Amino acid sequence: MADIKAFGERVIDNLEKVIVGKRQSIELIVIGLLCQGHVLIEDVPGVGKTILARSLARSLDCTFNRIQFTPDMLPSDVTGVSIYNQQKNKFEFRAGPVIGQIILADEINRATPKTQAALLEAMEERQVTVDGTTHILPKPFMVMATQNPIEYEGTFPLPEAQLDRFLLRLRLGYPTMQDEIRVLGDQQIQHPLESLKSAVKLKEILQAVDDVRQIYISPVIKKYIVELTTRTRQSADVYLGASPRGSLSLARAGQARAALLGRDFVLPDDIQALAVAVLAHRIIVSPAARLSDLSSDSIIKEIVHATPVPGGEFAPEPERKKSK
Repeated sequence: MADIKAFGERVIDNLEKVIVGKRQSIELIVIGLLCQGHVLIEDVPGVGKTILARSLARSLDCTFNRIQFTPDMLPSDVTGVSIYNQQKNKFEFRAGPVIGQIILADEINRATPKTQAALLEAMEERQVTVDGTTHILPKPFMVMATQNPIEYEGTFPLPEAQLDRFLLRLRLGYPTMQDEIRVLGDQQIQHPLESLKSAVKLKEILQAVDDVRQIYISPVIKKYIVELTTRTRQSADVYLGASPRGSLSLARAGQARAALLGRDFVLPDDIQALAVAVLAHRIIVSPAARLSDLSSDSIIKEIVHATPVPGGEFAPEPERKKSK
């Protein structure tokens, strides 16, 4: 798994040229890329959400499309539309911005539910259907959506079906004083994004995505993952628990994290480190828990703390023999 580790380090180091002091968040973004999952960035304005998406596209040498969601947007503004060509006497498809590789869905919760739903097929099935014709999306395909968790006026909360399609939810947070001073210096003459070069080729990305799926997950780790998601459904603080897609996402993200750390097998540490980012946005907190100011993040942390960590062998059989 040295190749995936080297691949991840190249992408992360390249992103850190632009995004300062946020290595943990950048690692989550790369995990999302390796899983071919989508990422929801929920944070206040001005902390670098848009710049992070643009930097990722440049680092991967991929096409980048930005969709600025507004209340008056139509689904066709996202997916595309068929326009009649009088010269050729036929309809031609004009692709919408969702047909690309790295898609930034900026302020996604400002669009109406009807327009938000236009992303569902693209995010889950990697295709877009317009006027009965299906258009396959390019590889890699990744949606990075942003929303402001503070200002809710004129917004439409994301439905559970949409939230469940995001592999990870993360927050960048404010930089430290030292990091913010460095940002001022880096951007005094020119924005670092302007000189950012690609760090990997398309062939390397697709190969890394395929290789991550080969990371070994032992039966005890699979049981541990399912136990965590099951406890979200049984918790008195949770109105609606995580779906089986949550278990699948946690397993896949665990594989990617293990590969980035140079291992070919998943450890409980990988699952614990990713549980909040993968599961917290998939649960609905009960009204009583909301009155007690319990957040979804704190509930998932409590579930992880209360769930016994499995023991035993986590590496595949050949790996265990090699270490003896």
